[in-house]
Amino acid sequence: MDLDLDRTVLLPIDLQQGFDASYWPRRWNKAMDANGLALIAEWRAKGRPIIHVRHDSIEPGSSLTPGTPGNAFRPGFGPQGDEPLITKSVNSAFIGTDLDLRLKRLGARHVIAFGISTDQCVSTTIRTGANMGWDMILAADACDCFDLPDGKGGTIPAEQIHAAHVATLLFEFCRGYSTEELIGQRQAA
Repeated sequence: MDLDLDRTVLLPIDLQQGFDASYWPRRWNKAMDANGLALIAEWRAKGRPIIHVRHDSIEPGSSLTPGTPGNAFRPGFGPQGDEPLITKSVNSAFIGTDLDLRLKRLGARHVIAFGISTDQCVSTTIRTGANMGWDMILAADACDCFDLPDGKGGTIPAEQIHAAHVATLLFEFCRGYSTEELIGQRQAA
């Protein structure tokens, strides 16, 4: 593993309660919460930087609207202490925020992204970050996404959407490691 974990920022993306609202389609990754919480616990234990990302929707009736219960983080995922929070209203955590500047000020070399959803905000953040020159890392087993309509009256299962987006991201925009690999890595390579 070619990562200096002490110069790696953890970027949990949109791990919010609103994604459990009944109108959202089925999600598939039952290990997402456990894997994401394990990454956060490891980063906190080692004193490594975490920048939390929250989607503050501007869409009427959204389950992620600021001030509503759905805008809140899932249990255990919110910032603690002086951990910073980036709020966004678009898919990429880099657009309209100071994320790039924060990463530079931290002296970051790598950014590990995970959260909801693989094909939307996680993917868009990774693509933008890679285009900006960041070494983006995907923790795919700490991501989740939804079943989506195929445009022909059918449904594409979330597992297939996840797999296709992970493959695309790994082909051109990032590297990927499992939660176990990231937690097991103790020294800079």
